[in-house]
Amino acid sequence: MSSITGITENDIAQYLANNPGFFERHAELLSSVQLTSPHGQRAVSLQERQMEMLRERIRGLEGKIVEMIRNSQENVGITDRLQRWTCEILAAADLDGLPAAMVATLRAEFLIPQAALRLWGTTNAPAGQAWAEPVSDDIKSFAASLSVPYCGVNAGFEAGRWLPESAAVMSLAMIPLRRGERAFGLIVLGSPDPTRYGAEMGTEFLSRIGDIAGAALSRLLPAA
Repeated sequence: MSSITGITENDIAQYLANNPGFFERHAELLSSVQLTSPHGQRAVSLQERQMEMLRERIRGLEGKIVEMIRNSQENVGITDRLQRWTCEILAAADLDGLPAAMVATLRAEFLIPQAALRLWGTTNAPAGQAWAEPVSDDIKSFAASLSVPYCGVNAGFEAGRWLPESAAVMSLAMIPLRRGERAFGLIVLGSPDPTRYGAEMGTEFLSRIGDIAGAALSRLLPAA
């Protein structure tokens, strides 16, 4: 057969893709075409190469399934811890002690190295409670400006100094507490690991913590 110029490899590939009956009409090619195996320099038939490609795809799919199972197990664990934390909040009988208990339980359930909480605008805040200590207008404005929790490096934030060992904190998560649209508090989580609360991490889980904590602690505010 005379050669035809102007035909590219893509043309051939497209023809074969659009004509699946080609190899049925030329079945002898399946065994006669020799390819180089990716697992060595030995020559293999087209059929054997297809089997190798299929096995590689299966291994890739198996890896994805294992990753999905691992992520699912991690999510179940997080959900269980969130439920236990929520149950502790609901069972708390001492309303004045609720903020401190909430922080302590949060640290224990999620293995958080350091955590703190401040509230403002509460009624009859008891003396000596860390959560009732005054905060600056800058903190109030910052909390009000957060549409989602902040995650990132500890860049000398005022709220970071609430933590008992703030000098050791490399990354922070700051979660606003709201009743409706009004911000009335801030939870601060700190870690010596600079990557634990990275700017690229998802905030959906932290937002749920803020929603639950805000709903529970809003009982310390004056009646709306």
